[in-house]
Amino acid sequence: MLQNKNAIIYAAGGSLGSTIAKAFAAAGAAVFLSGRNLASVQKVADEISASGGKAHAAQVDAMDEKAVNDYVSQVVQQAGTIAISFNLIDLQVVQNLPLVDMSLADFVRPANIALQSHFITDVAAARVMMKQGSGVILSLTATPGGIGYPFTAGFAPACAAMESFSRNLAGENGKYGVRVVNIRSGGSPDSKVFADAVAAHPDMMKVVLKRMENDSMLKKLPLMADIANTAVFLASDMAAAITGVTVDASCGTTAGLNYRSTDEGF
Repeated sequence: MLQNKNAIIYAAGGSLGSTIAKAFAAAGAAVFLSGRNLASVQKVADEISASGGKAHAAQVDAMDEKAVNDYVSQVVQQAGTIAISFNLIDLQVVQNLPLVDMSLADFVRPANIALQSHFITDVAAARVMMKQGSGVILSLTATPGGIGYPFTAGFAPACAAMESFSRNLAGENGKYGVRVVNIRSGGSPDSKVFADAVAAHPDMMKVVLKRMENDSMLKKLPLMADIANTAVFLASDMAAAITGVTVDASCGTTAGLNYRSTDEGF
């Protein structure tokens, strides 16, 4: 589905980033993987290469405008085109407590990181894609981007801001053949962030995950592979008519029962 396409993935060394990178490569794309930790990104690139895919690793801070612009220019020089750009940078979220108990710094940090990083990476990709007359820019948010979700702190407005930015970028660049699409997840229980939480708080997380599953229409949560498959489809020509929207891959959580409205929260 992605044969002869070049894809840039930021924060590709993480559990979800690496899953998406491998899915893109398996679908035929040449993947250019970056992150602040070169070792973790190189490991993913080596695994893809060992399985017959095409992968390149680089150390890039997605919050550094010059570094990103230089990196995008290098990829264009090497590959000729950029068909896909996907930023999966961590937003350093602090949540699971009431807004009235939060510090200002913890509240605004996710939105600051999301908007700064996505402006830098998405605009850099858009400039190249506008000249090409084609390209797909993807982003990822979660359930709080669609409904009021208590105890999600600064993550909720960060998700909403990212979805708004994605729509606006799509509106400005559609005439150049550039598509911009956001994916909304419900949280993947097999991702590192959940695995770490389960390891640290097994009893509590068993209850949390069960409630999250019950809060969805399908009574389950999307796995990382589900998000990766959605991304492959949206990046492919099969999704050529899809832009300017958020595609919900949350197993129906966004329109679910919202269990967090209870006093006990988590």
